[in-house]
Amino acid sequence: MNQYVADIFNISYAIQLIYKKSDIVSDKVIESEEKMRLRLPKKHNNEMFALAERLVGGSRMNVICADGKSRLARIPGRMKRRMKVRAGDLLIIQPWEIQDEKADVVYRYFKTQSSILSRRNLLPEVIDVF
Repeated sequence: MNQYVADIFNISYAIQLIYKKSDIVSDKVIESEEKMRLRLPKKHNNEMFALAERLVGGSRMNVICADGKSRLARIPGRMKRRMKVRAGDLLIIQPWEIQDEKADVVYRYFKTQSSILSRRNLLPEVIDVF
């Protein structure tokens, strides 16, 4: 009878170790997600967050900016083939110095990156829909 109890104890102890290892692994995954480095707008370059509202065509789109204005943004030629933007994407834009109602797209965030920025409270309330 004592051998039977000892075997049950060893099995339950092994199961506890398995669960503890999986908890440790999941903690590492959570920590690595929180330590993800993300590009932020550079204020000295006049960059800001924007939300793609509607695609117009010809690599142009209407965006809602962090300052509350609606601008016509375009994807510059050097980034056209690398960047596929859809309505609802979070972007970094740089308004033109000459015409303030137009802007260039500098960077596009993926959905996971957008949700991480939202959880860290880095997005302005105007465009925080994630």
